[in-house]
Amino acid sequence: MPIDFSGLWIPLITPFKSNGALDRHALKKLVAHYAACGVSGFVVCGSTGEAAALDDAEQLAVLEAVLGACGDLPVVMGMSGYHLGQTVAWVKTLAQYPLAGLLLPAPHYIRPSQAGVLAWFRAIADAATAPLMVYDIPYRTGVNIDTETLLTLASHPNIHAIKDCGGDLAKTQALIADGRLQVLAGDDAHIFTTLVQGGVGAIAASAHVRTSEFAVVIKALDVGDLKLARTAWAPLPPLIAALFAQPNPAGIKAALAQQGWIDNILRAPMMPAARQLDPALMTPKHQPSASWV
Repeated sequence: MPIDFSGLWIPLITPFKSNGALDRHALKKLVAHYAACGVSGFVVCGSTGEAAALDDAEQLAVLEAVLGACGDLPVVMGMSGYHLGQTVAWVKTLAQYPLAGLLLPAPHYIRPSQAGVLAWFRAIADAATAPLMVYDIPYRTGVNIDTETLLTLASHPNIHAIKDCGGDLAKTQALIADGRLQVLAGDDAHIFTTLVQGGVGAIAASAHVRTSEFAVVIKALDVGDLKLARTAWAPLPPLIAALFAQPNPAGIKAALAQQGWIDNILRAPMMPAARQLDPALMTPKHQPSASWV
């Protein structure tokens, strides 16, 4: 039975030590912390995890650290590329791990036709043992995946969900109405509107901070408690705006460093945030209550 991708997923940052090495200890502490905050699972080596700055061995080390610390929570592995043969080979390498899914964008830089996009996702979905989640993020890949292309991909038996960063409301609505792909908000500012329309969850980088409140929003909308969802959501848009005011994950790493979780280190050409986040944004004034908690 395929994985249910609903709920709140954290696309984990990758902590580094002052010498530039992976900080596995900090990563495991973060995973344990978020596991206790009501998250549904983790995404490893996505764009928030600075995967483009990690070599293959480092990506596997990050994955193994998370799998060793997440308990029973599912883990999705992010991946990207533009060389089909190499990407399929990487999928086969990842098959040795107990993954809940693979998060895959369109090939970057090449800008293929829609027929090329279909061929890309089909070939990788055919090769994968884990369910595939399409990552629609044209501002990173340079490729817009059309609605009809996504609806065609929905018929593939190993493509189950989409992380929706396309910024196209009509496309989001069409995919939700079609119902074959689980739709997760990938643009944090659109979490509320996506879930109100029928989306099943979110992969939310901002939820590294005030995680429990993001979880309350998603759970409240799932059970139809719109009043609670509005109350919990109201303070989060300013946090999201502040965290994304500089290239991701600079804001998130700055916030986590302020809280003492990690060292504020990114890999070039990513640079640390130029300013600290307002501490008031990071600390909830109260925790919304719910009868179902």
